[in-house]
Amino acid sequence: MDETDCIFFQFAKTYQLSSRFLSHKVSALNLTSVQAMILGFLDMEDQITSSELGKRAELDSATLTGILDRLEAAGFIERKGNPDDRRSIHIYLSQKGKVMSGEATRVIAEANTEFLQVLTDNQKRDLHNIIKKLRLNSPRS
Repeated sequence: MDETDCIFFQFAKTYQLSSRFLSHKVSALNLTSVQAMILGFLDMEDQITSSELGKRAELDSATLTGILDRLEAAGFIERKGNPDDRRSIHIYLSQKGKVMSGEATRVIAEANTEFLQVLTDNQKRDLHNIIKKLRLNSPRS
């Protein structure tokens, strides 16, 4: 099979390109792309449990813990016990984190626009719909 016909090759190369692109954009904030996305999720909804944040980001607990450790060390987040459930932790943006989460959200939005600028509005909509359909309906291994 020719590489241009192999969807897995095409997805892998597109992922590599998009990942490098976003990493370069958020590096100006001294963040990794995953850290920027986590701050972006918190920008949308602050003070959520780490479990809920992990679900939204589709990250396992160990991976998320490492990211949260680094964000906390940088002063962007605080972890506080959940008064309703002692087994869970709420993640709060600090003042510094609120500023950075807004910047991260802005940079990610600009990166989205710039990365997809070669597509028409209809192609962008179709691409999002195709990706969503594949993610929801593809067989799992």
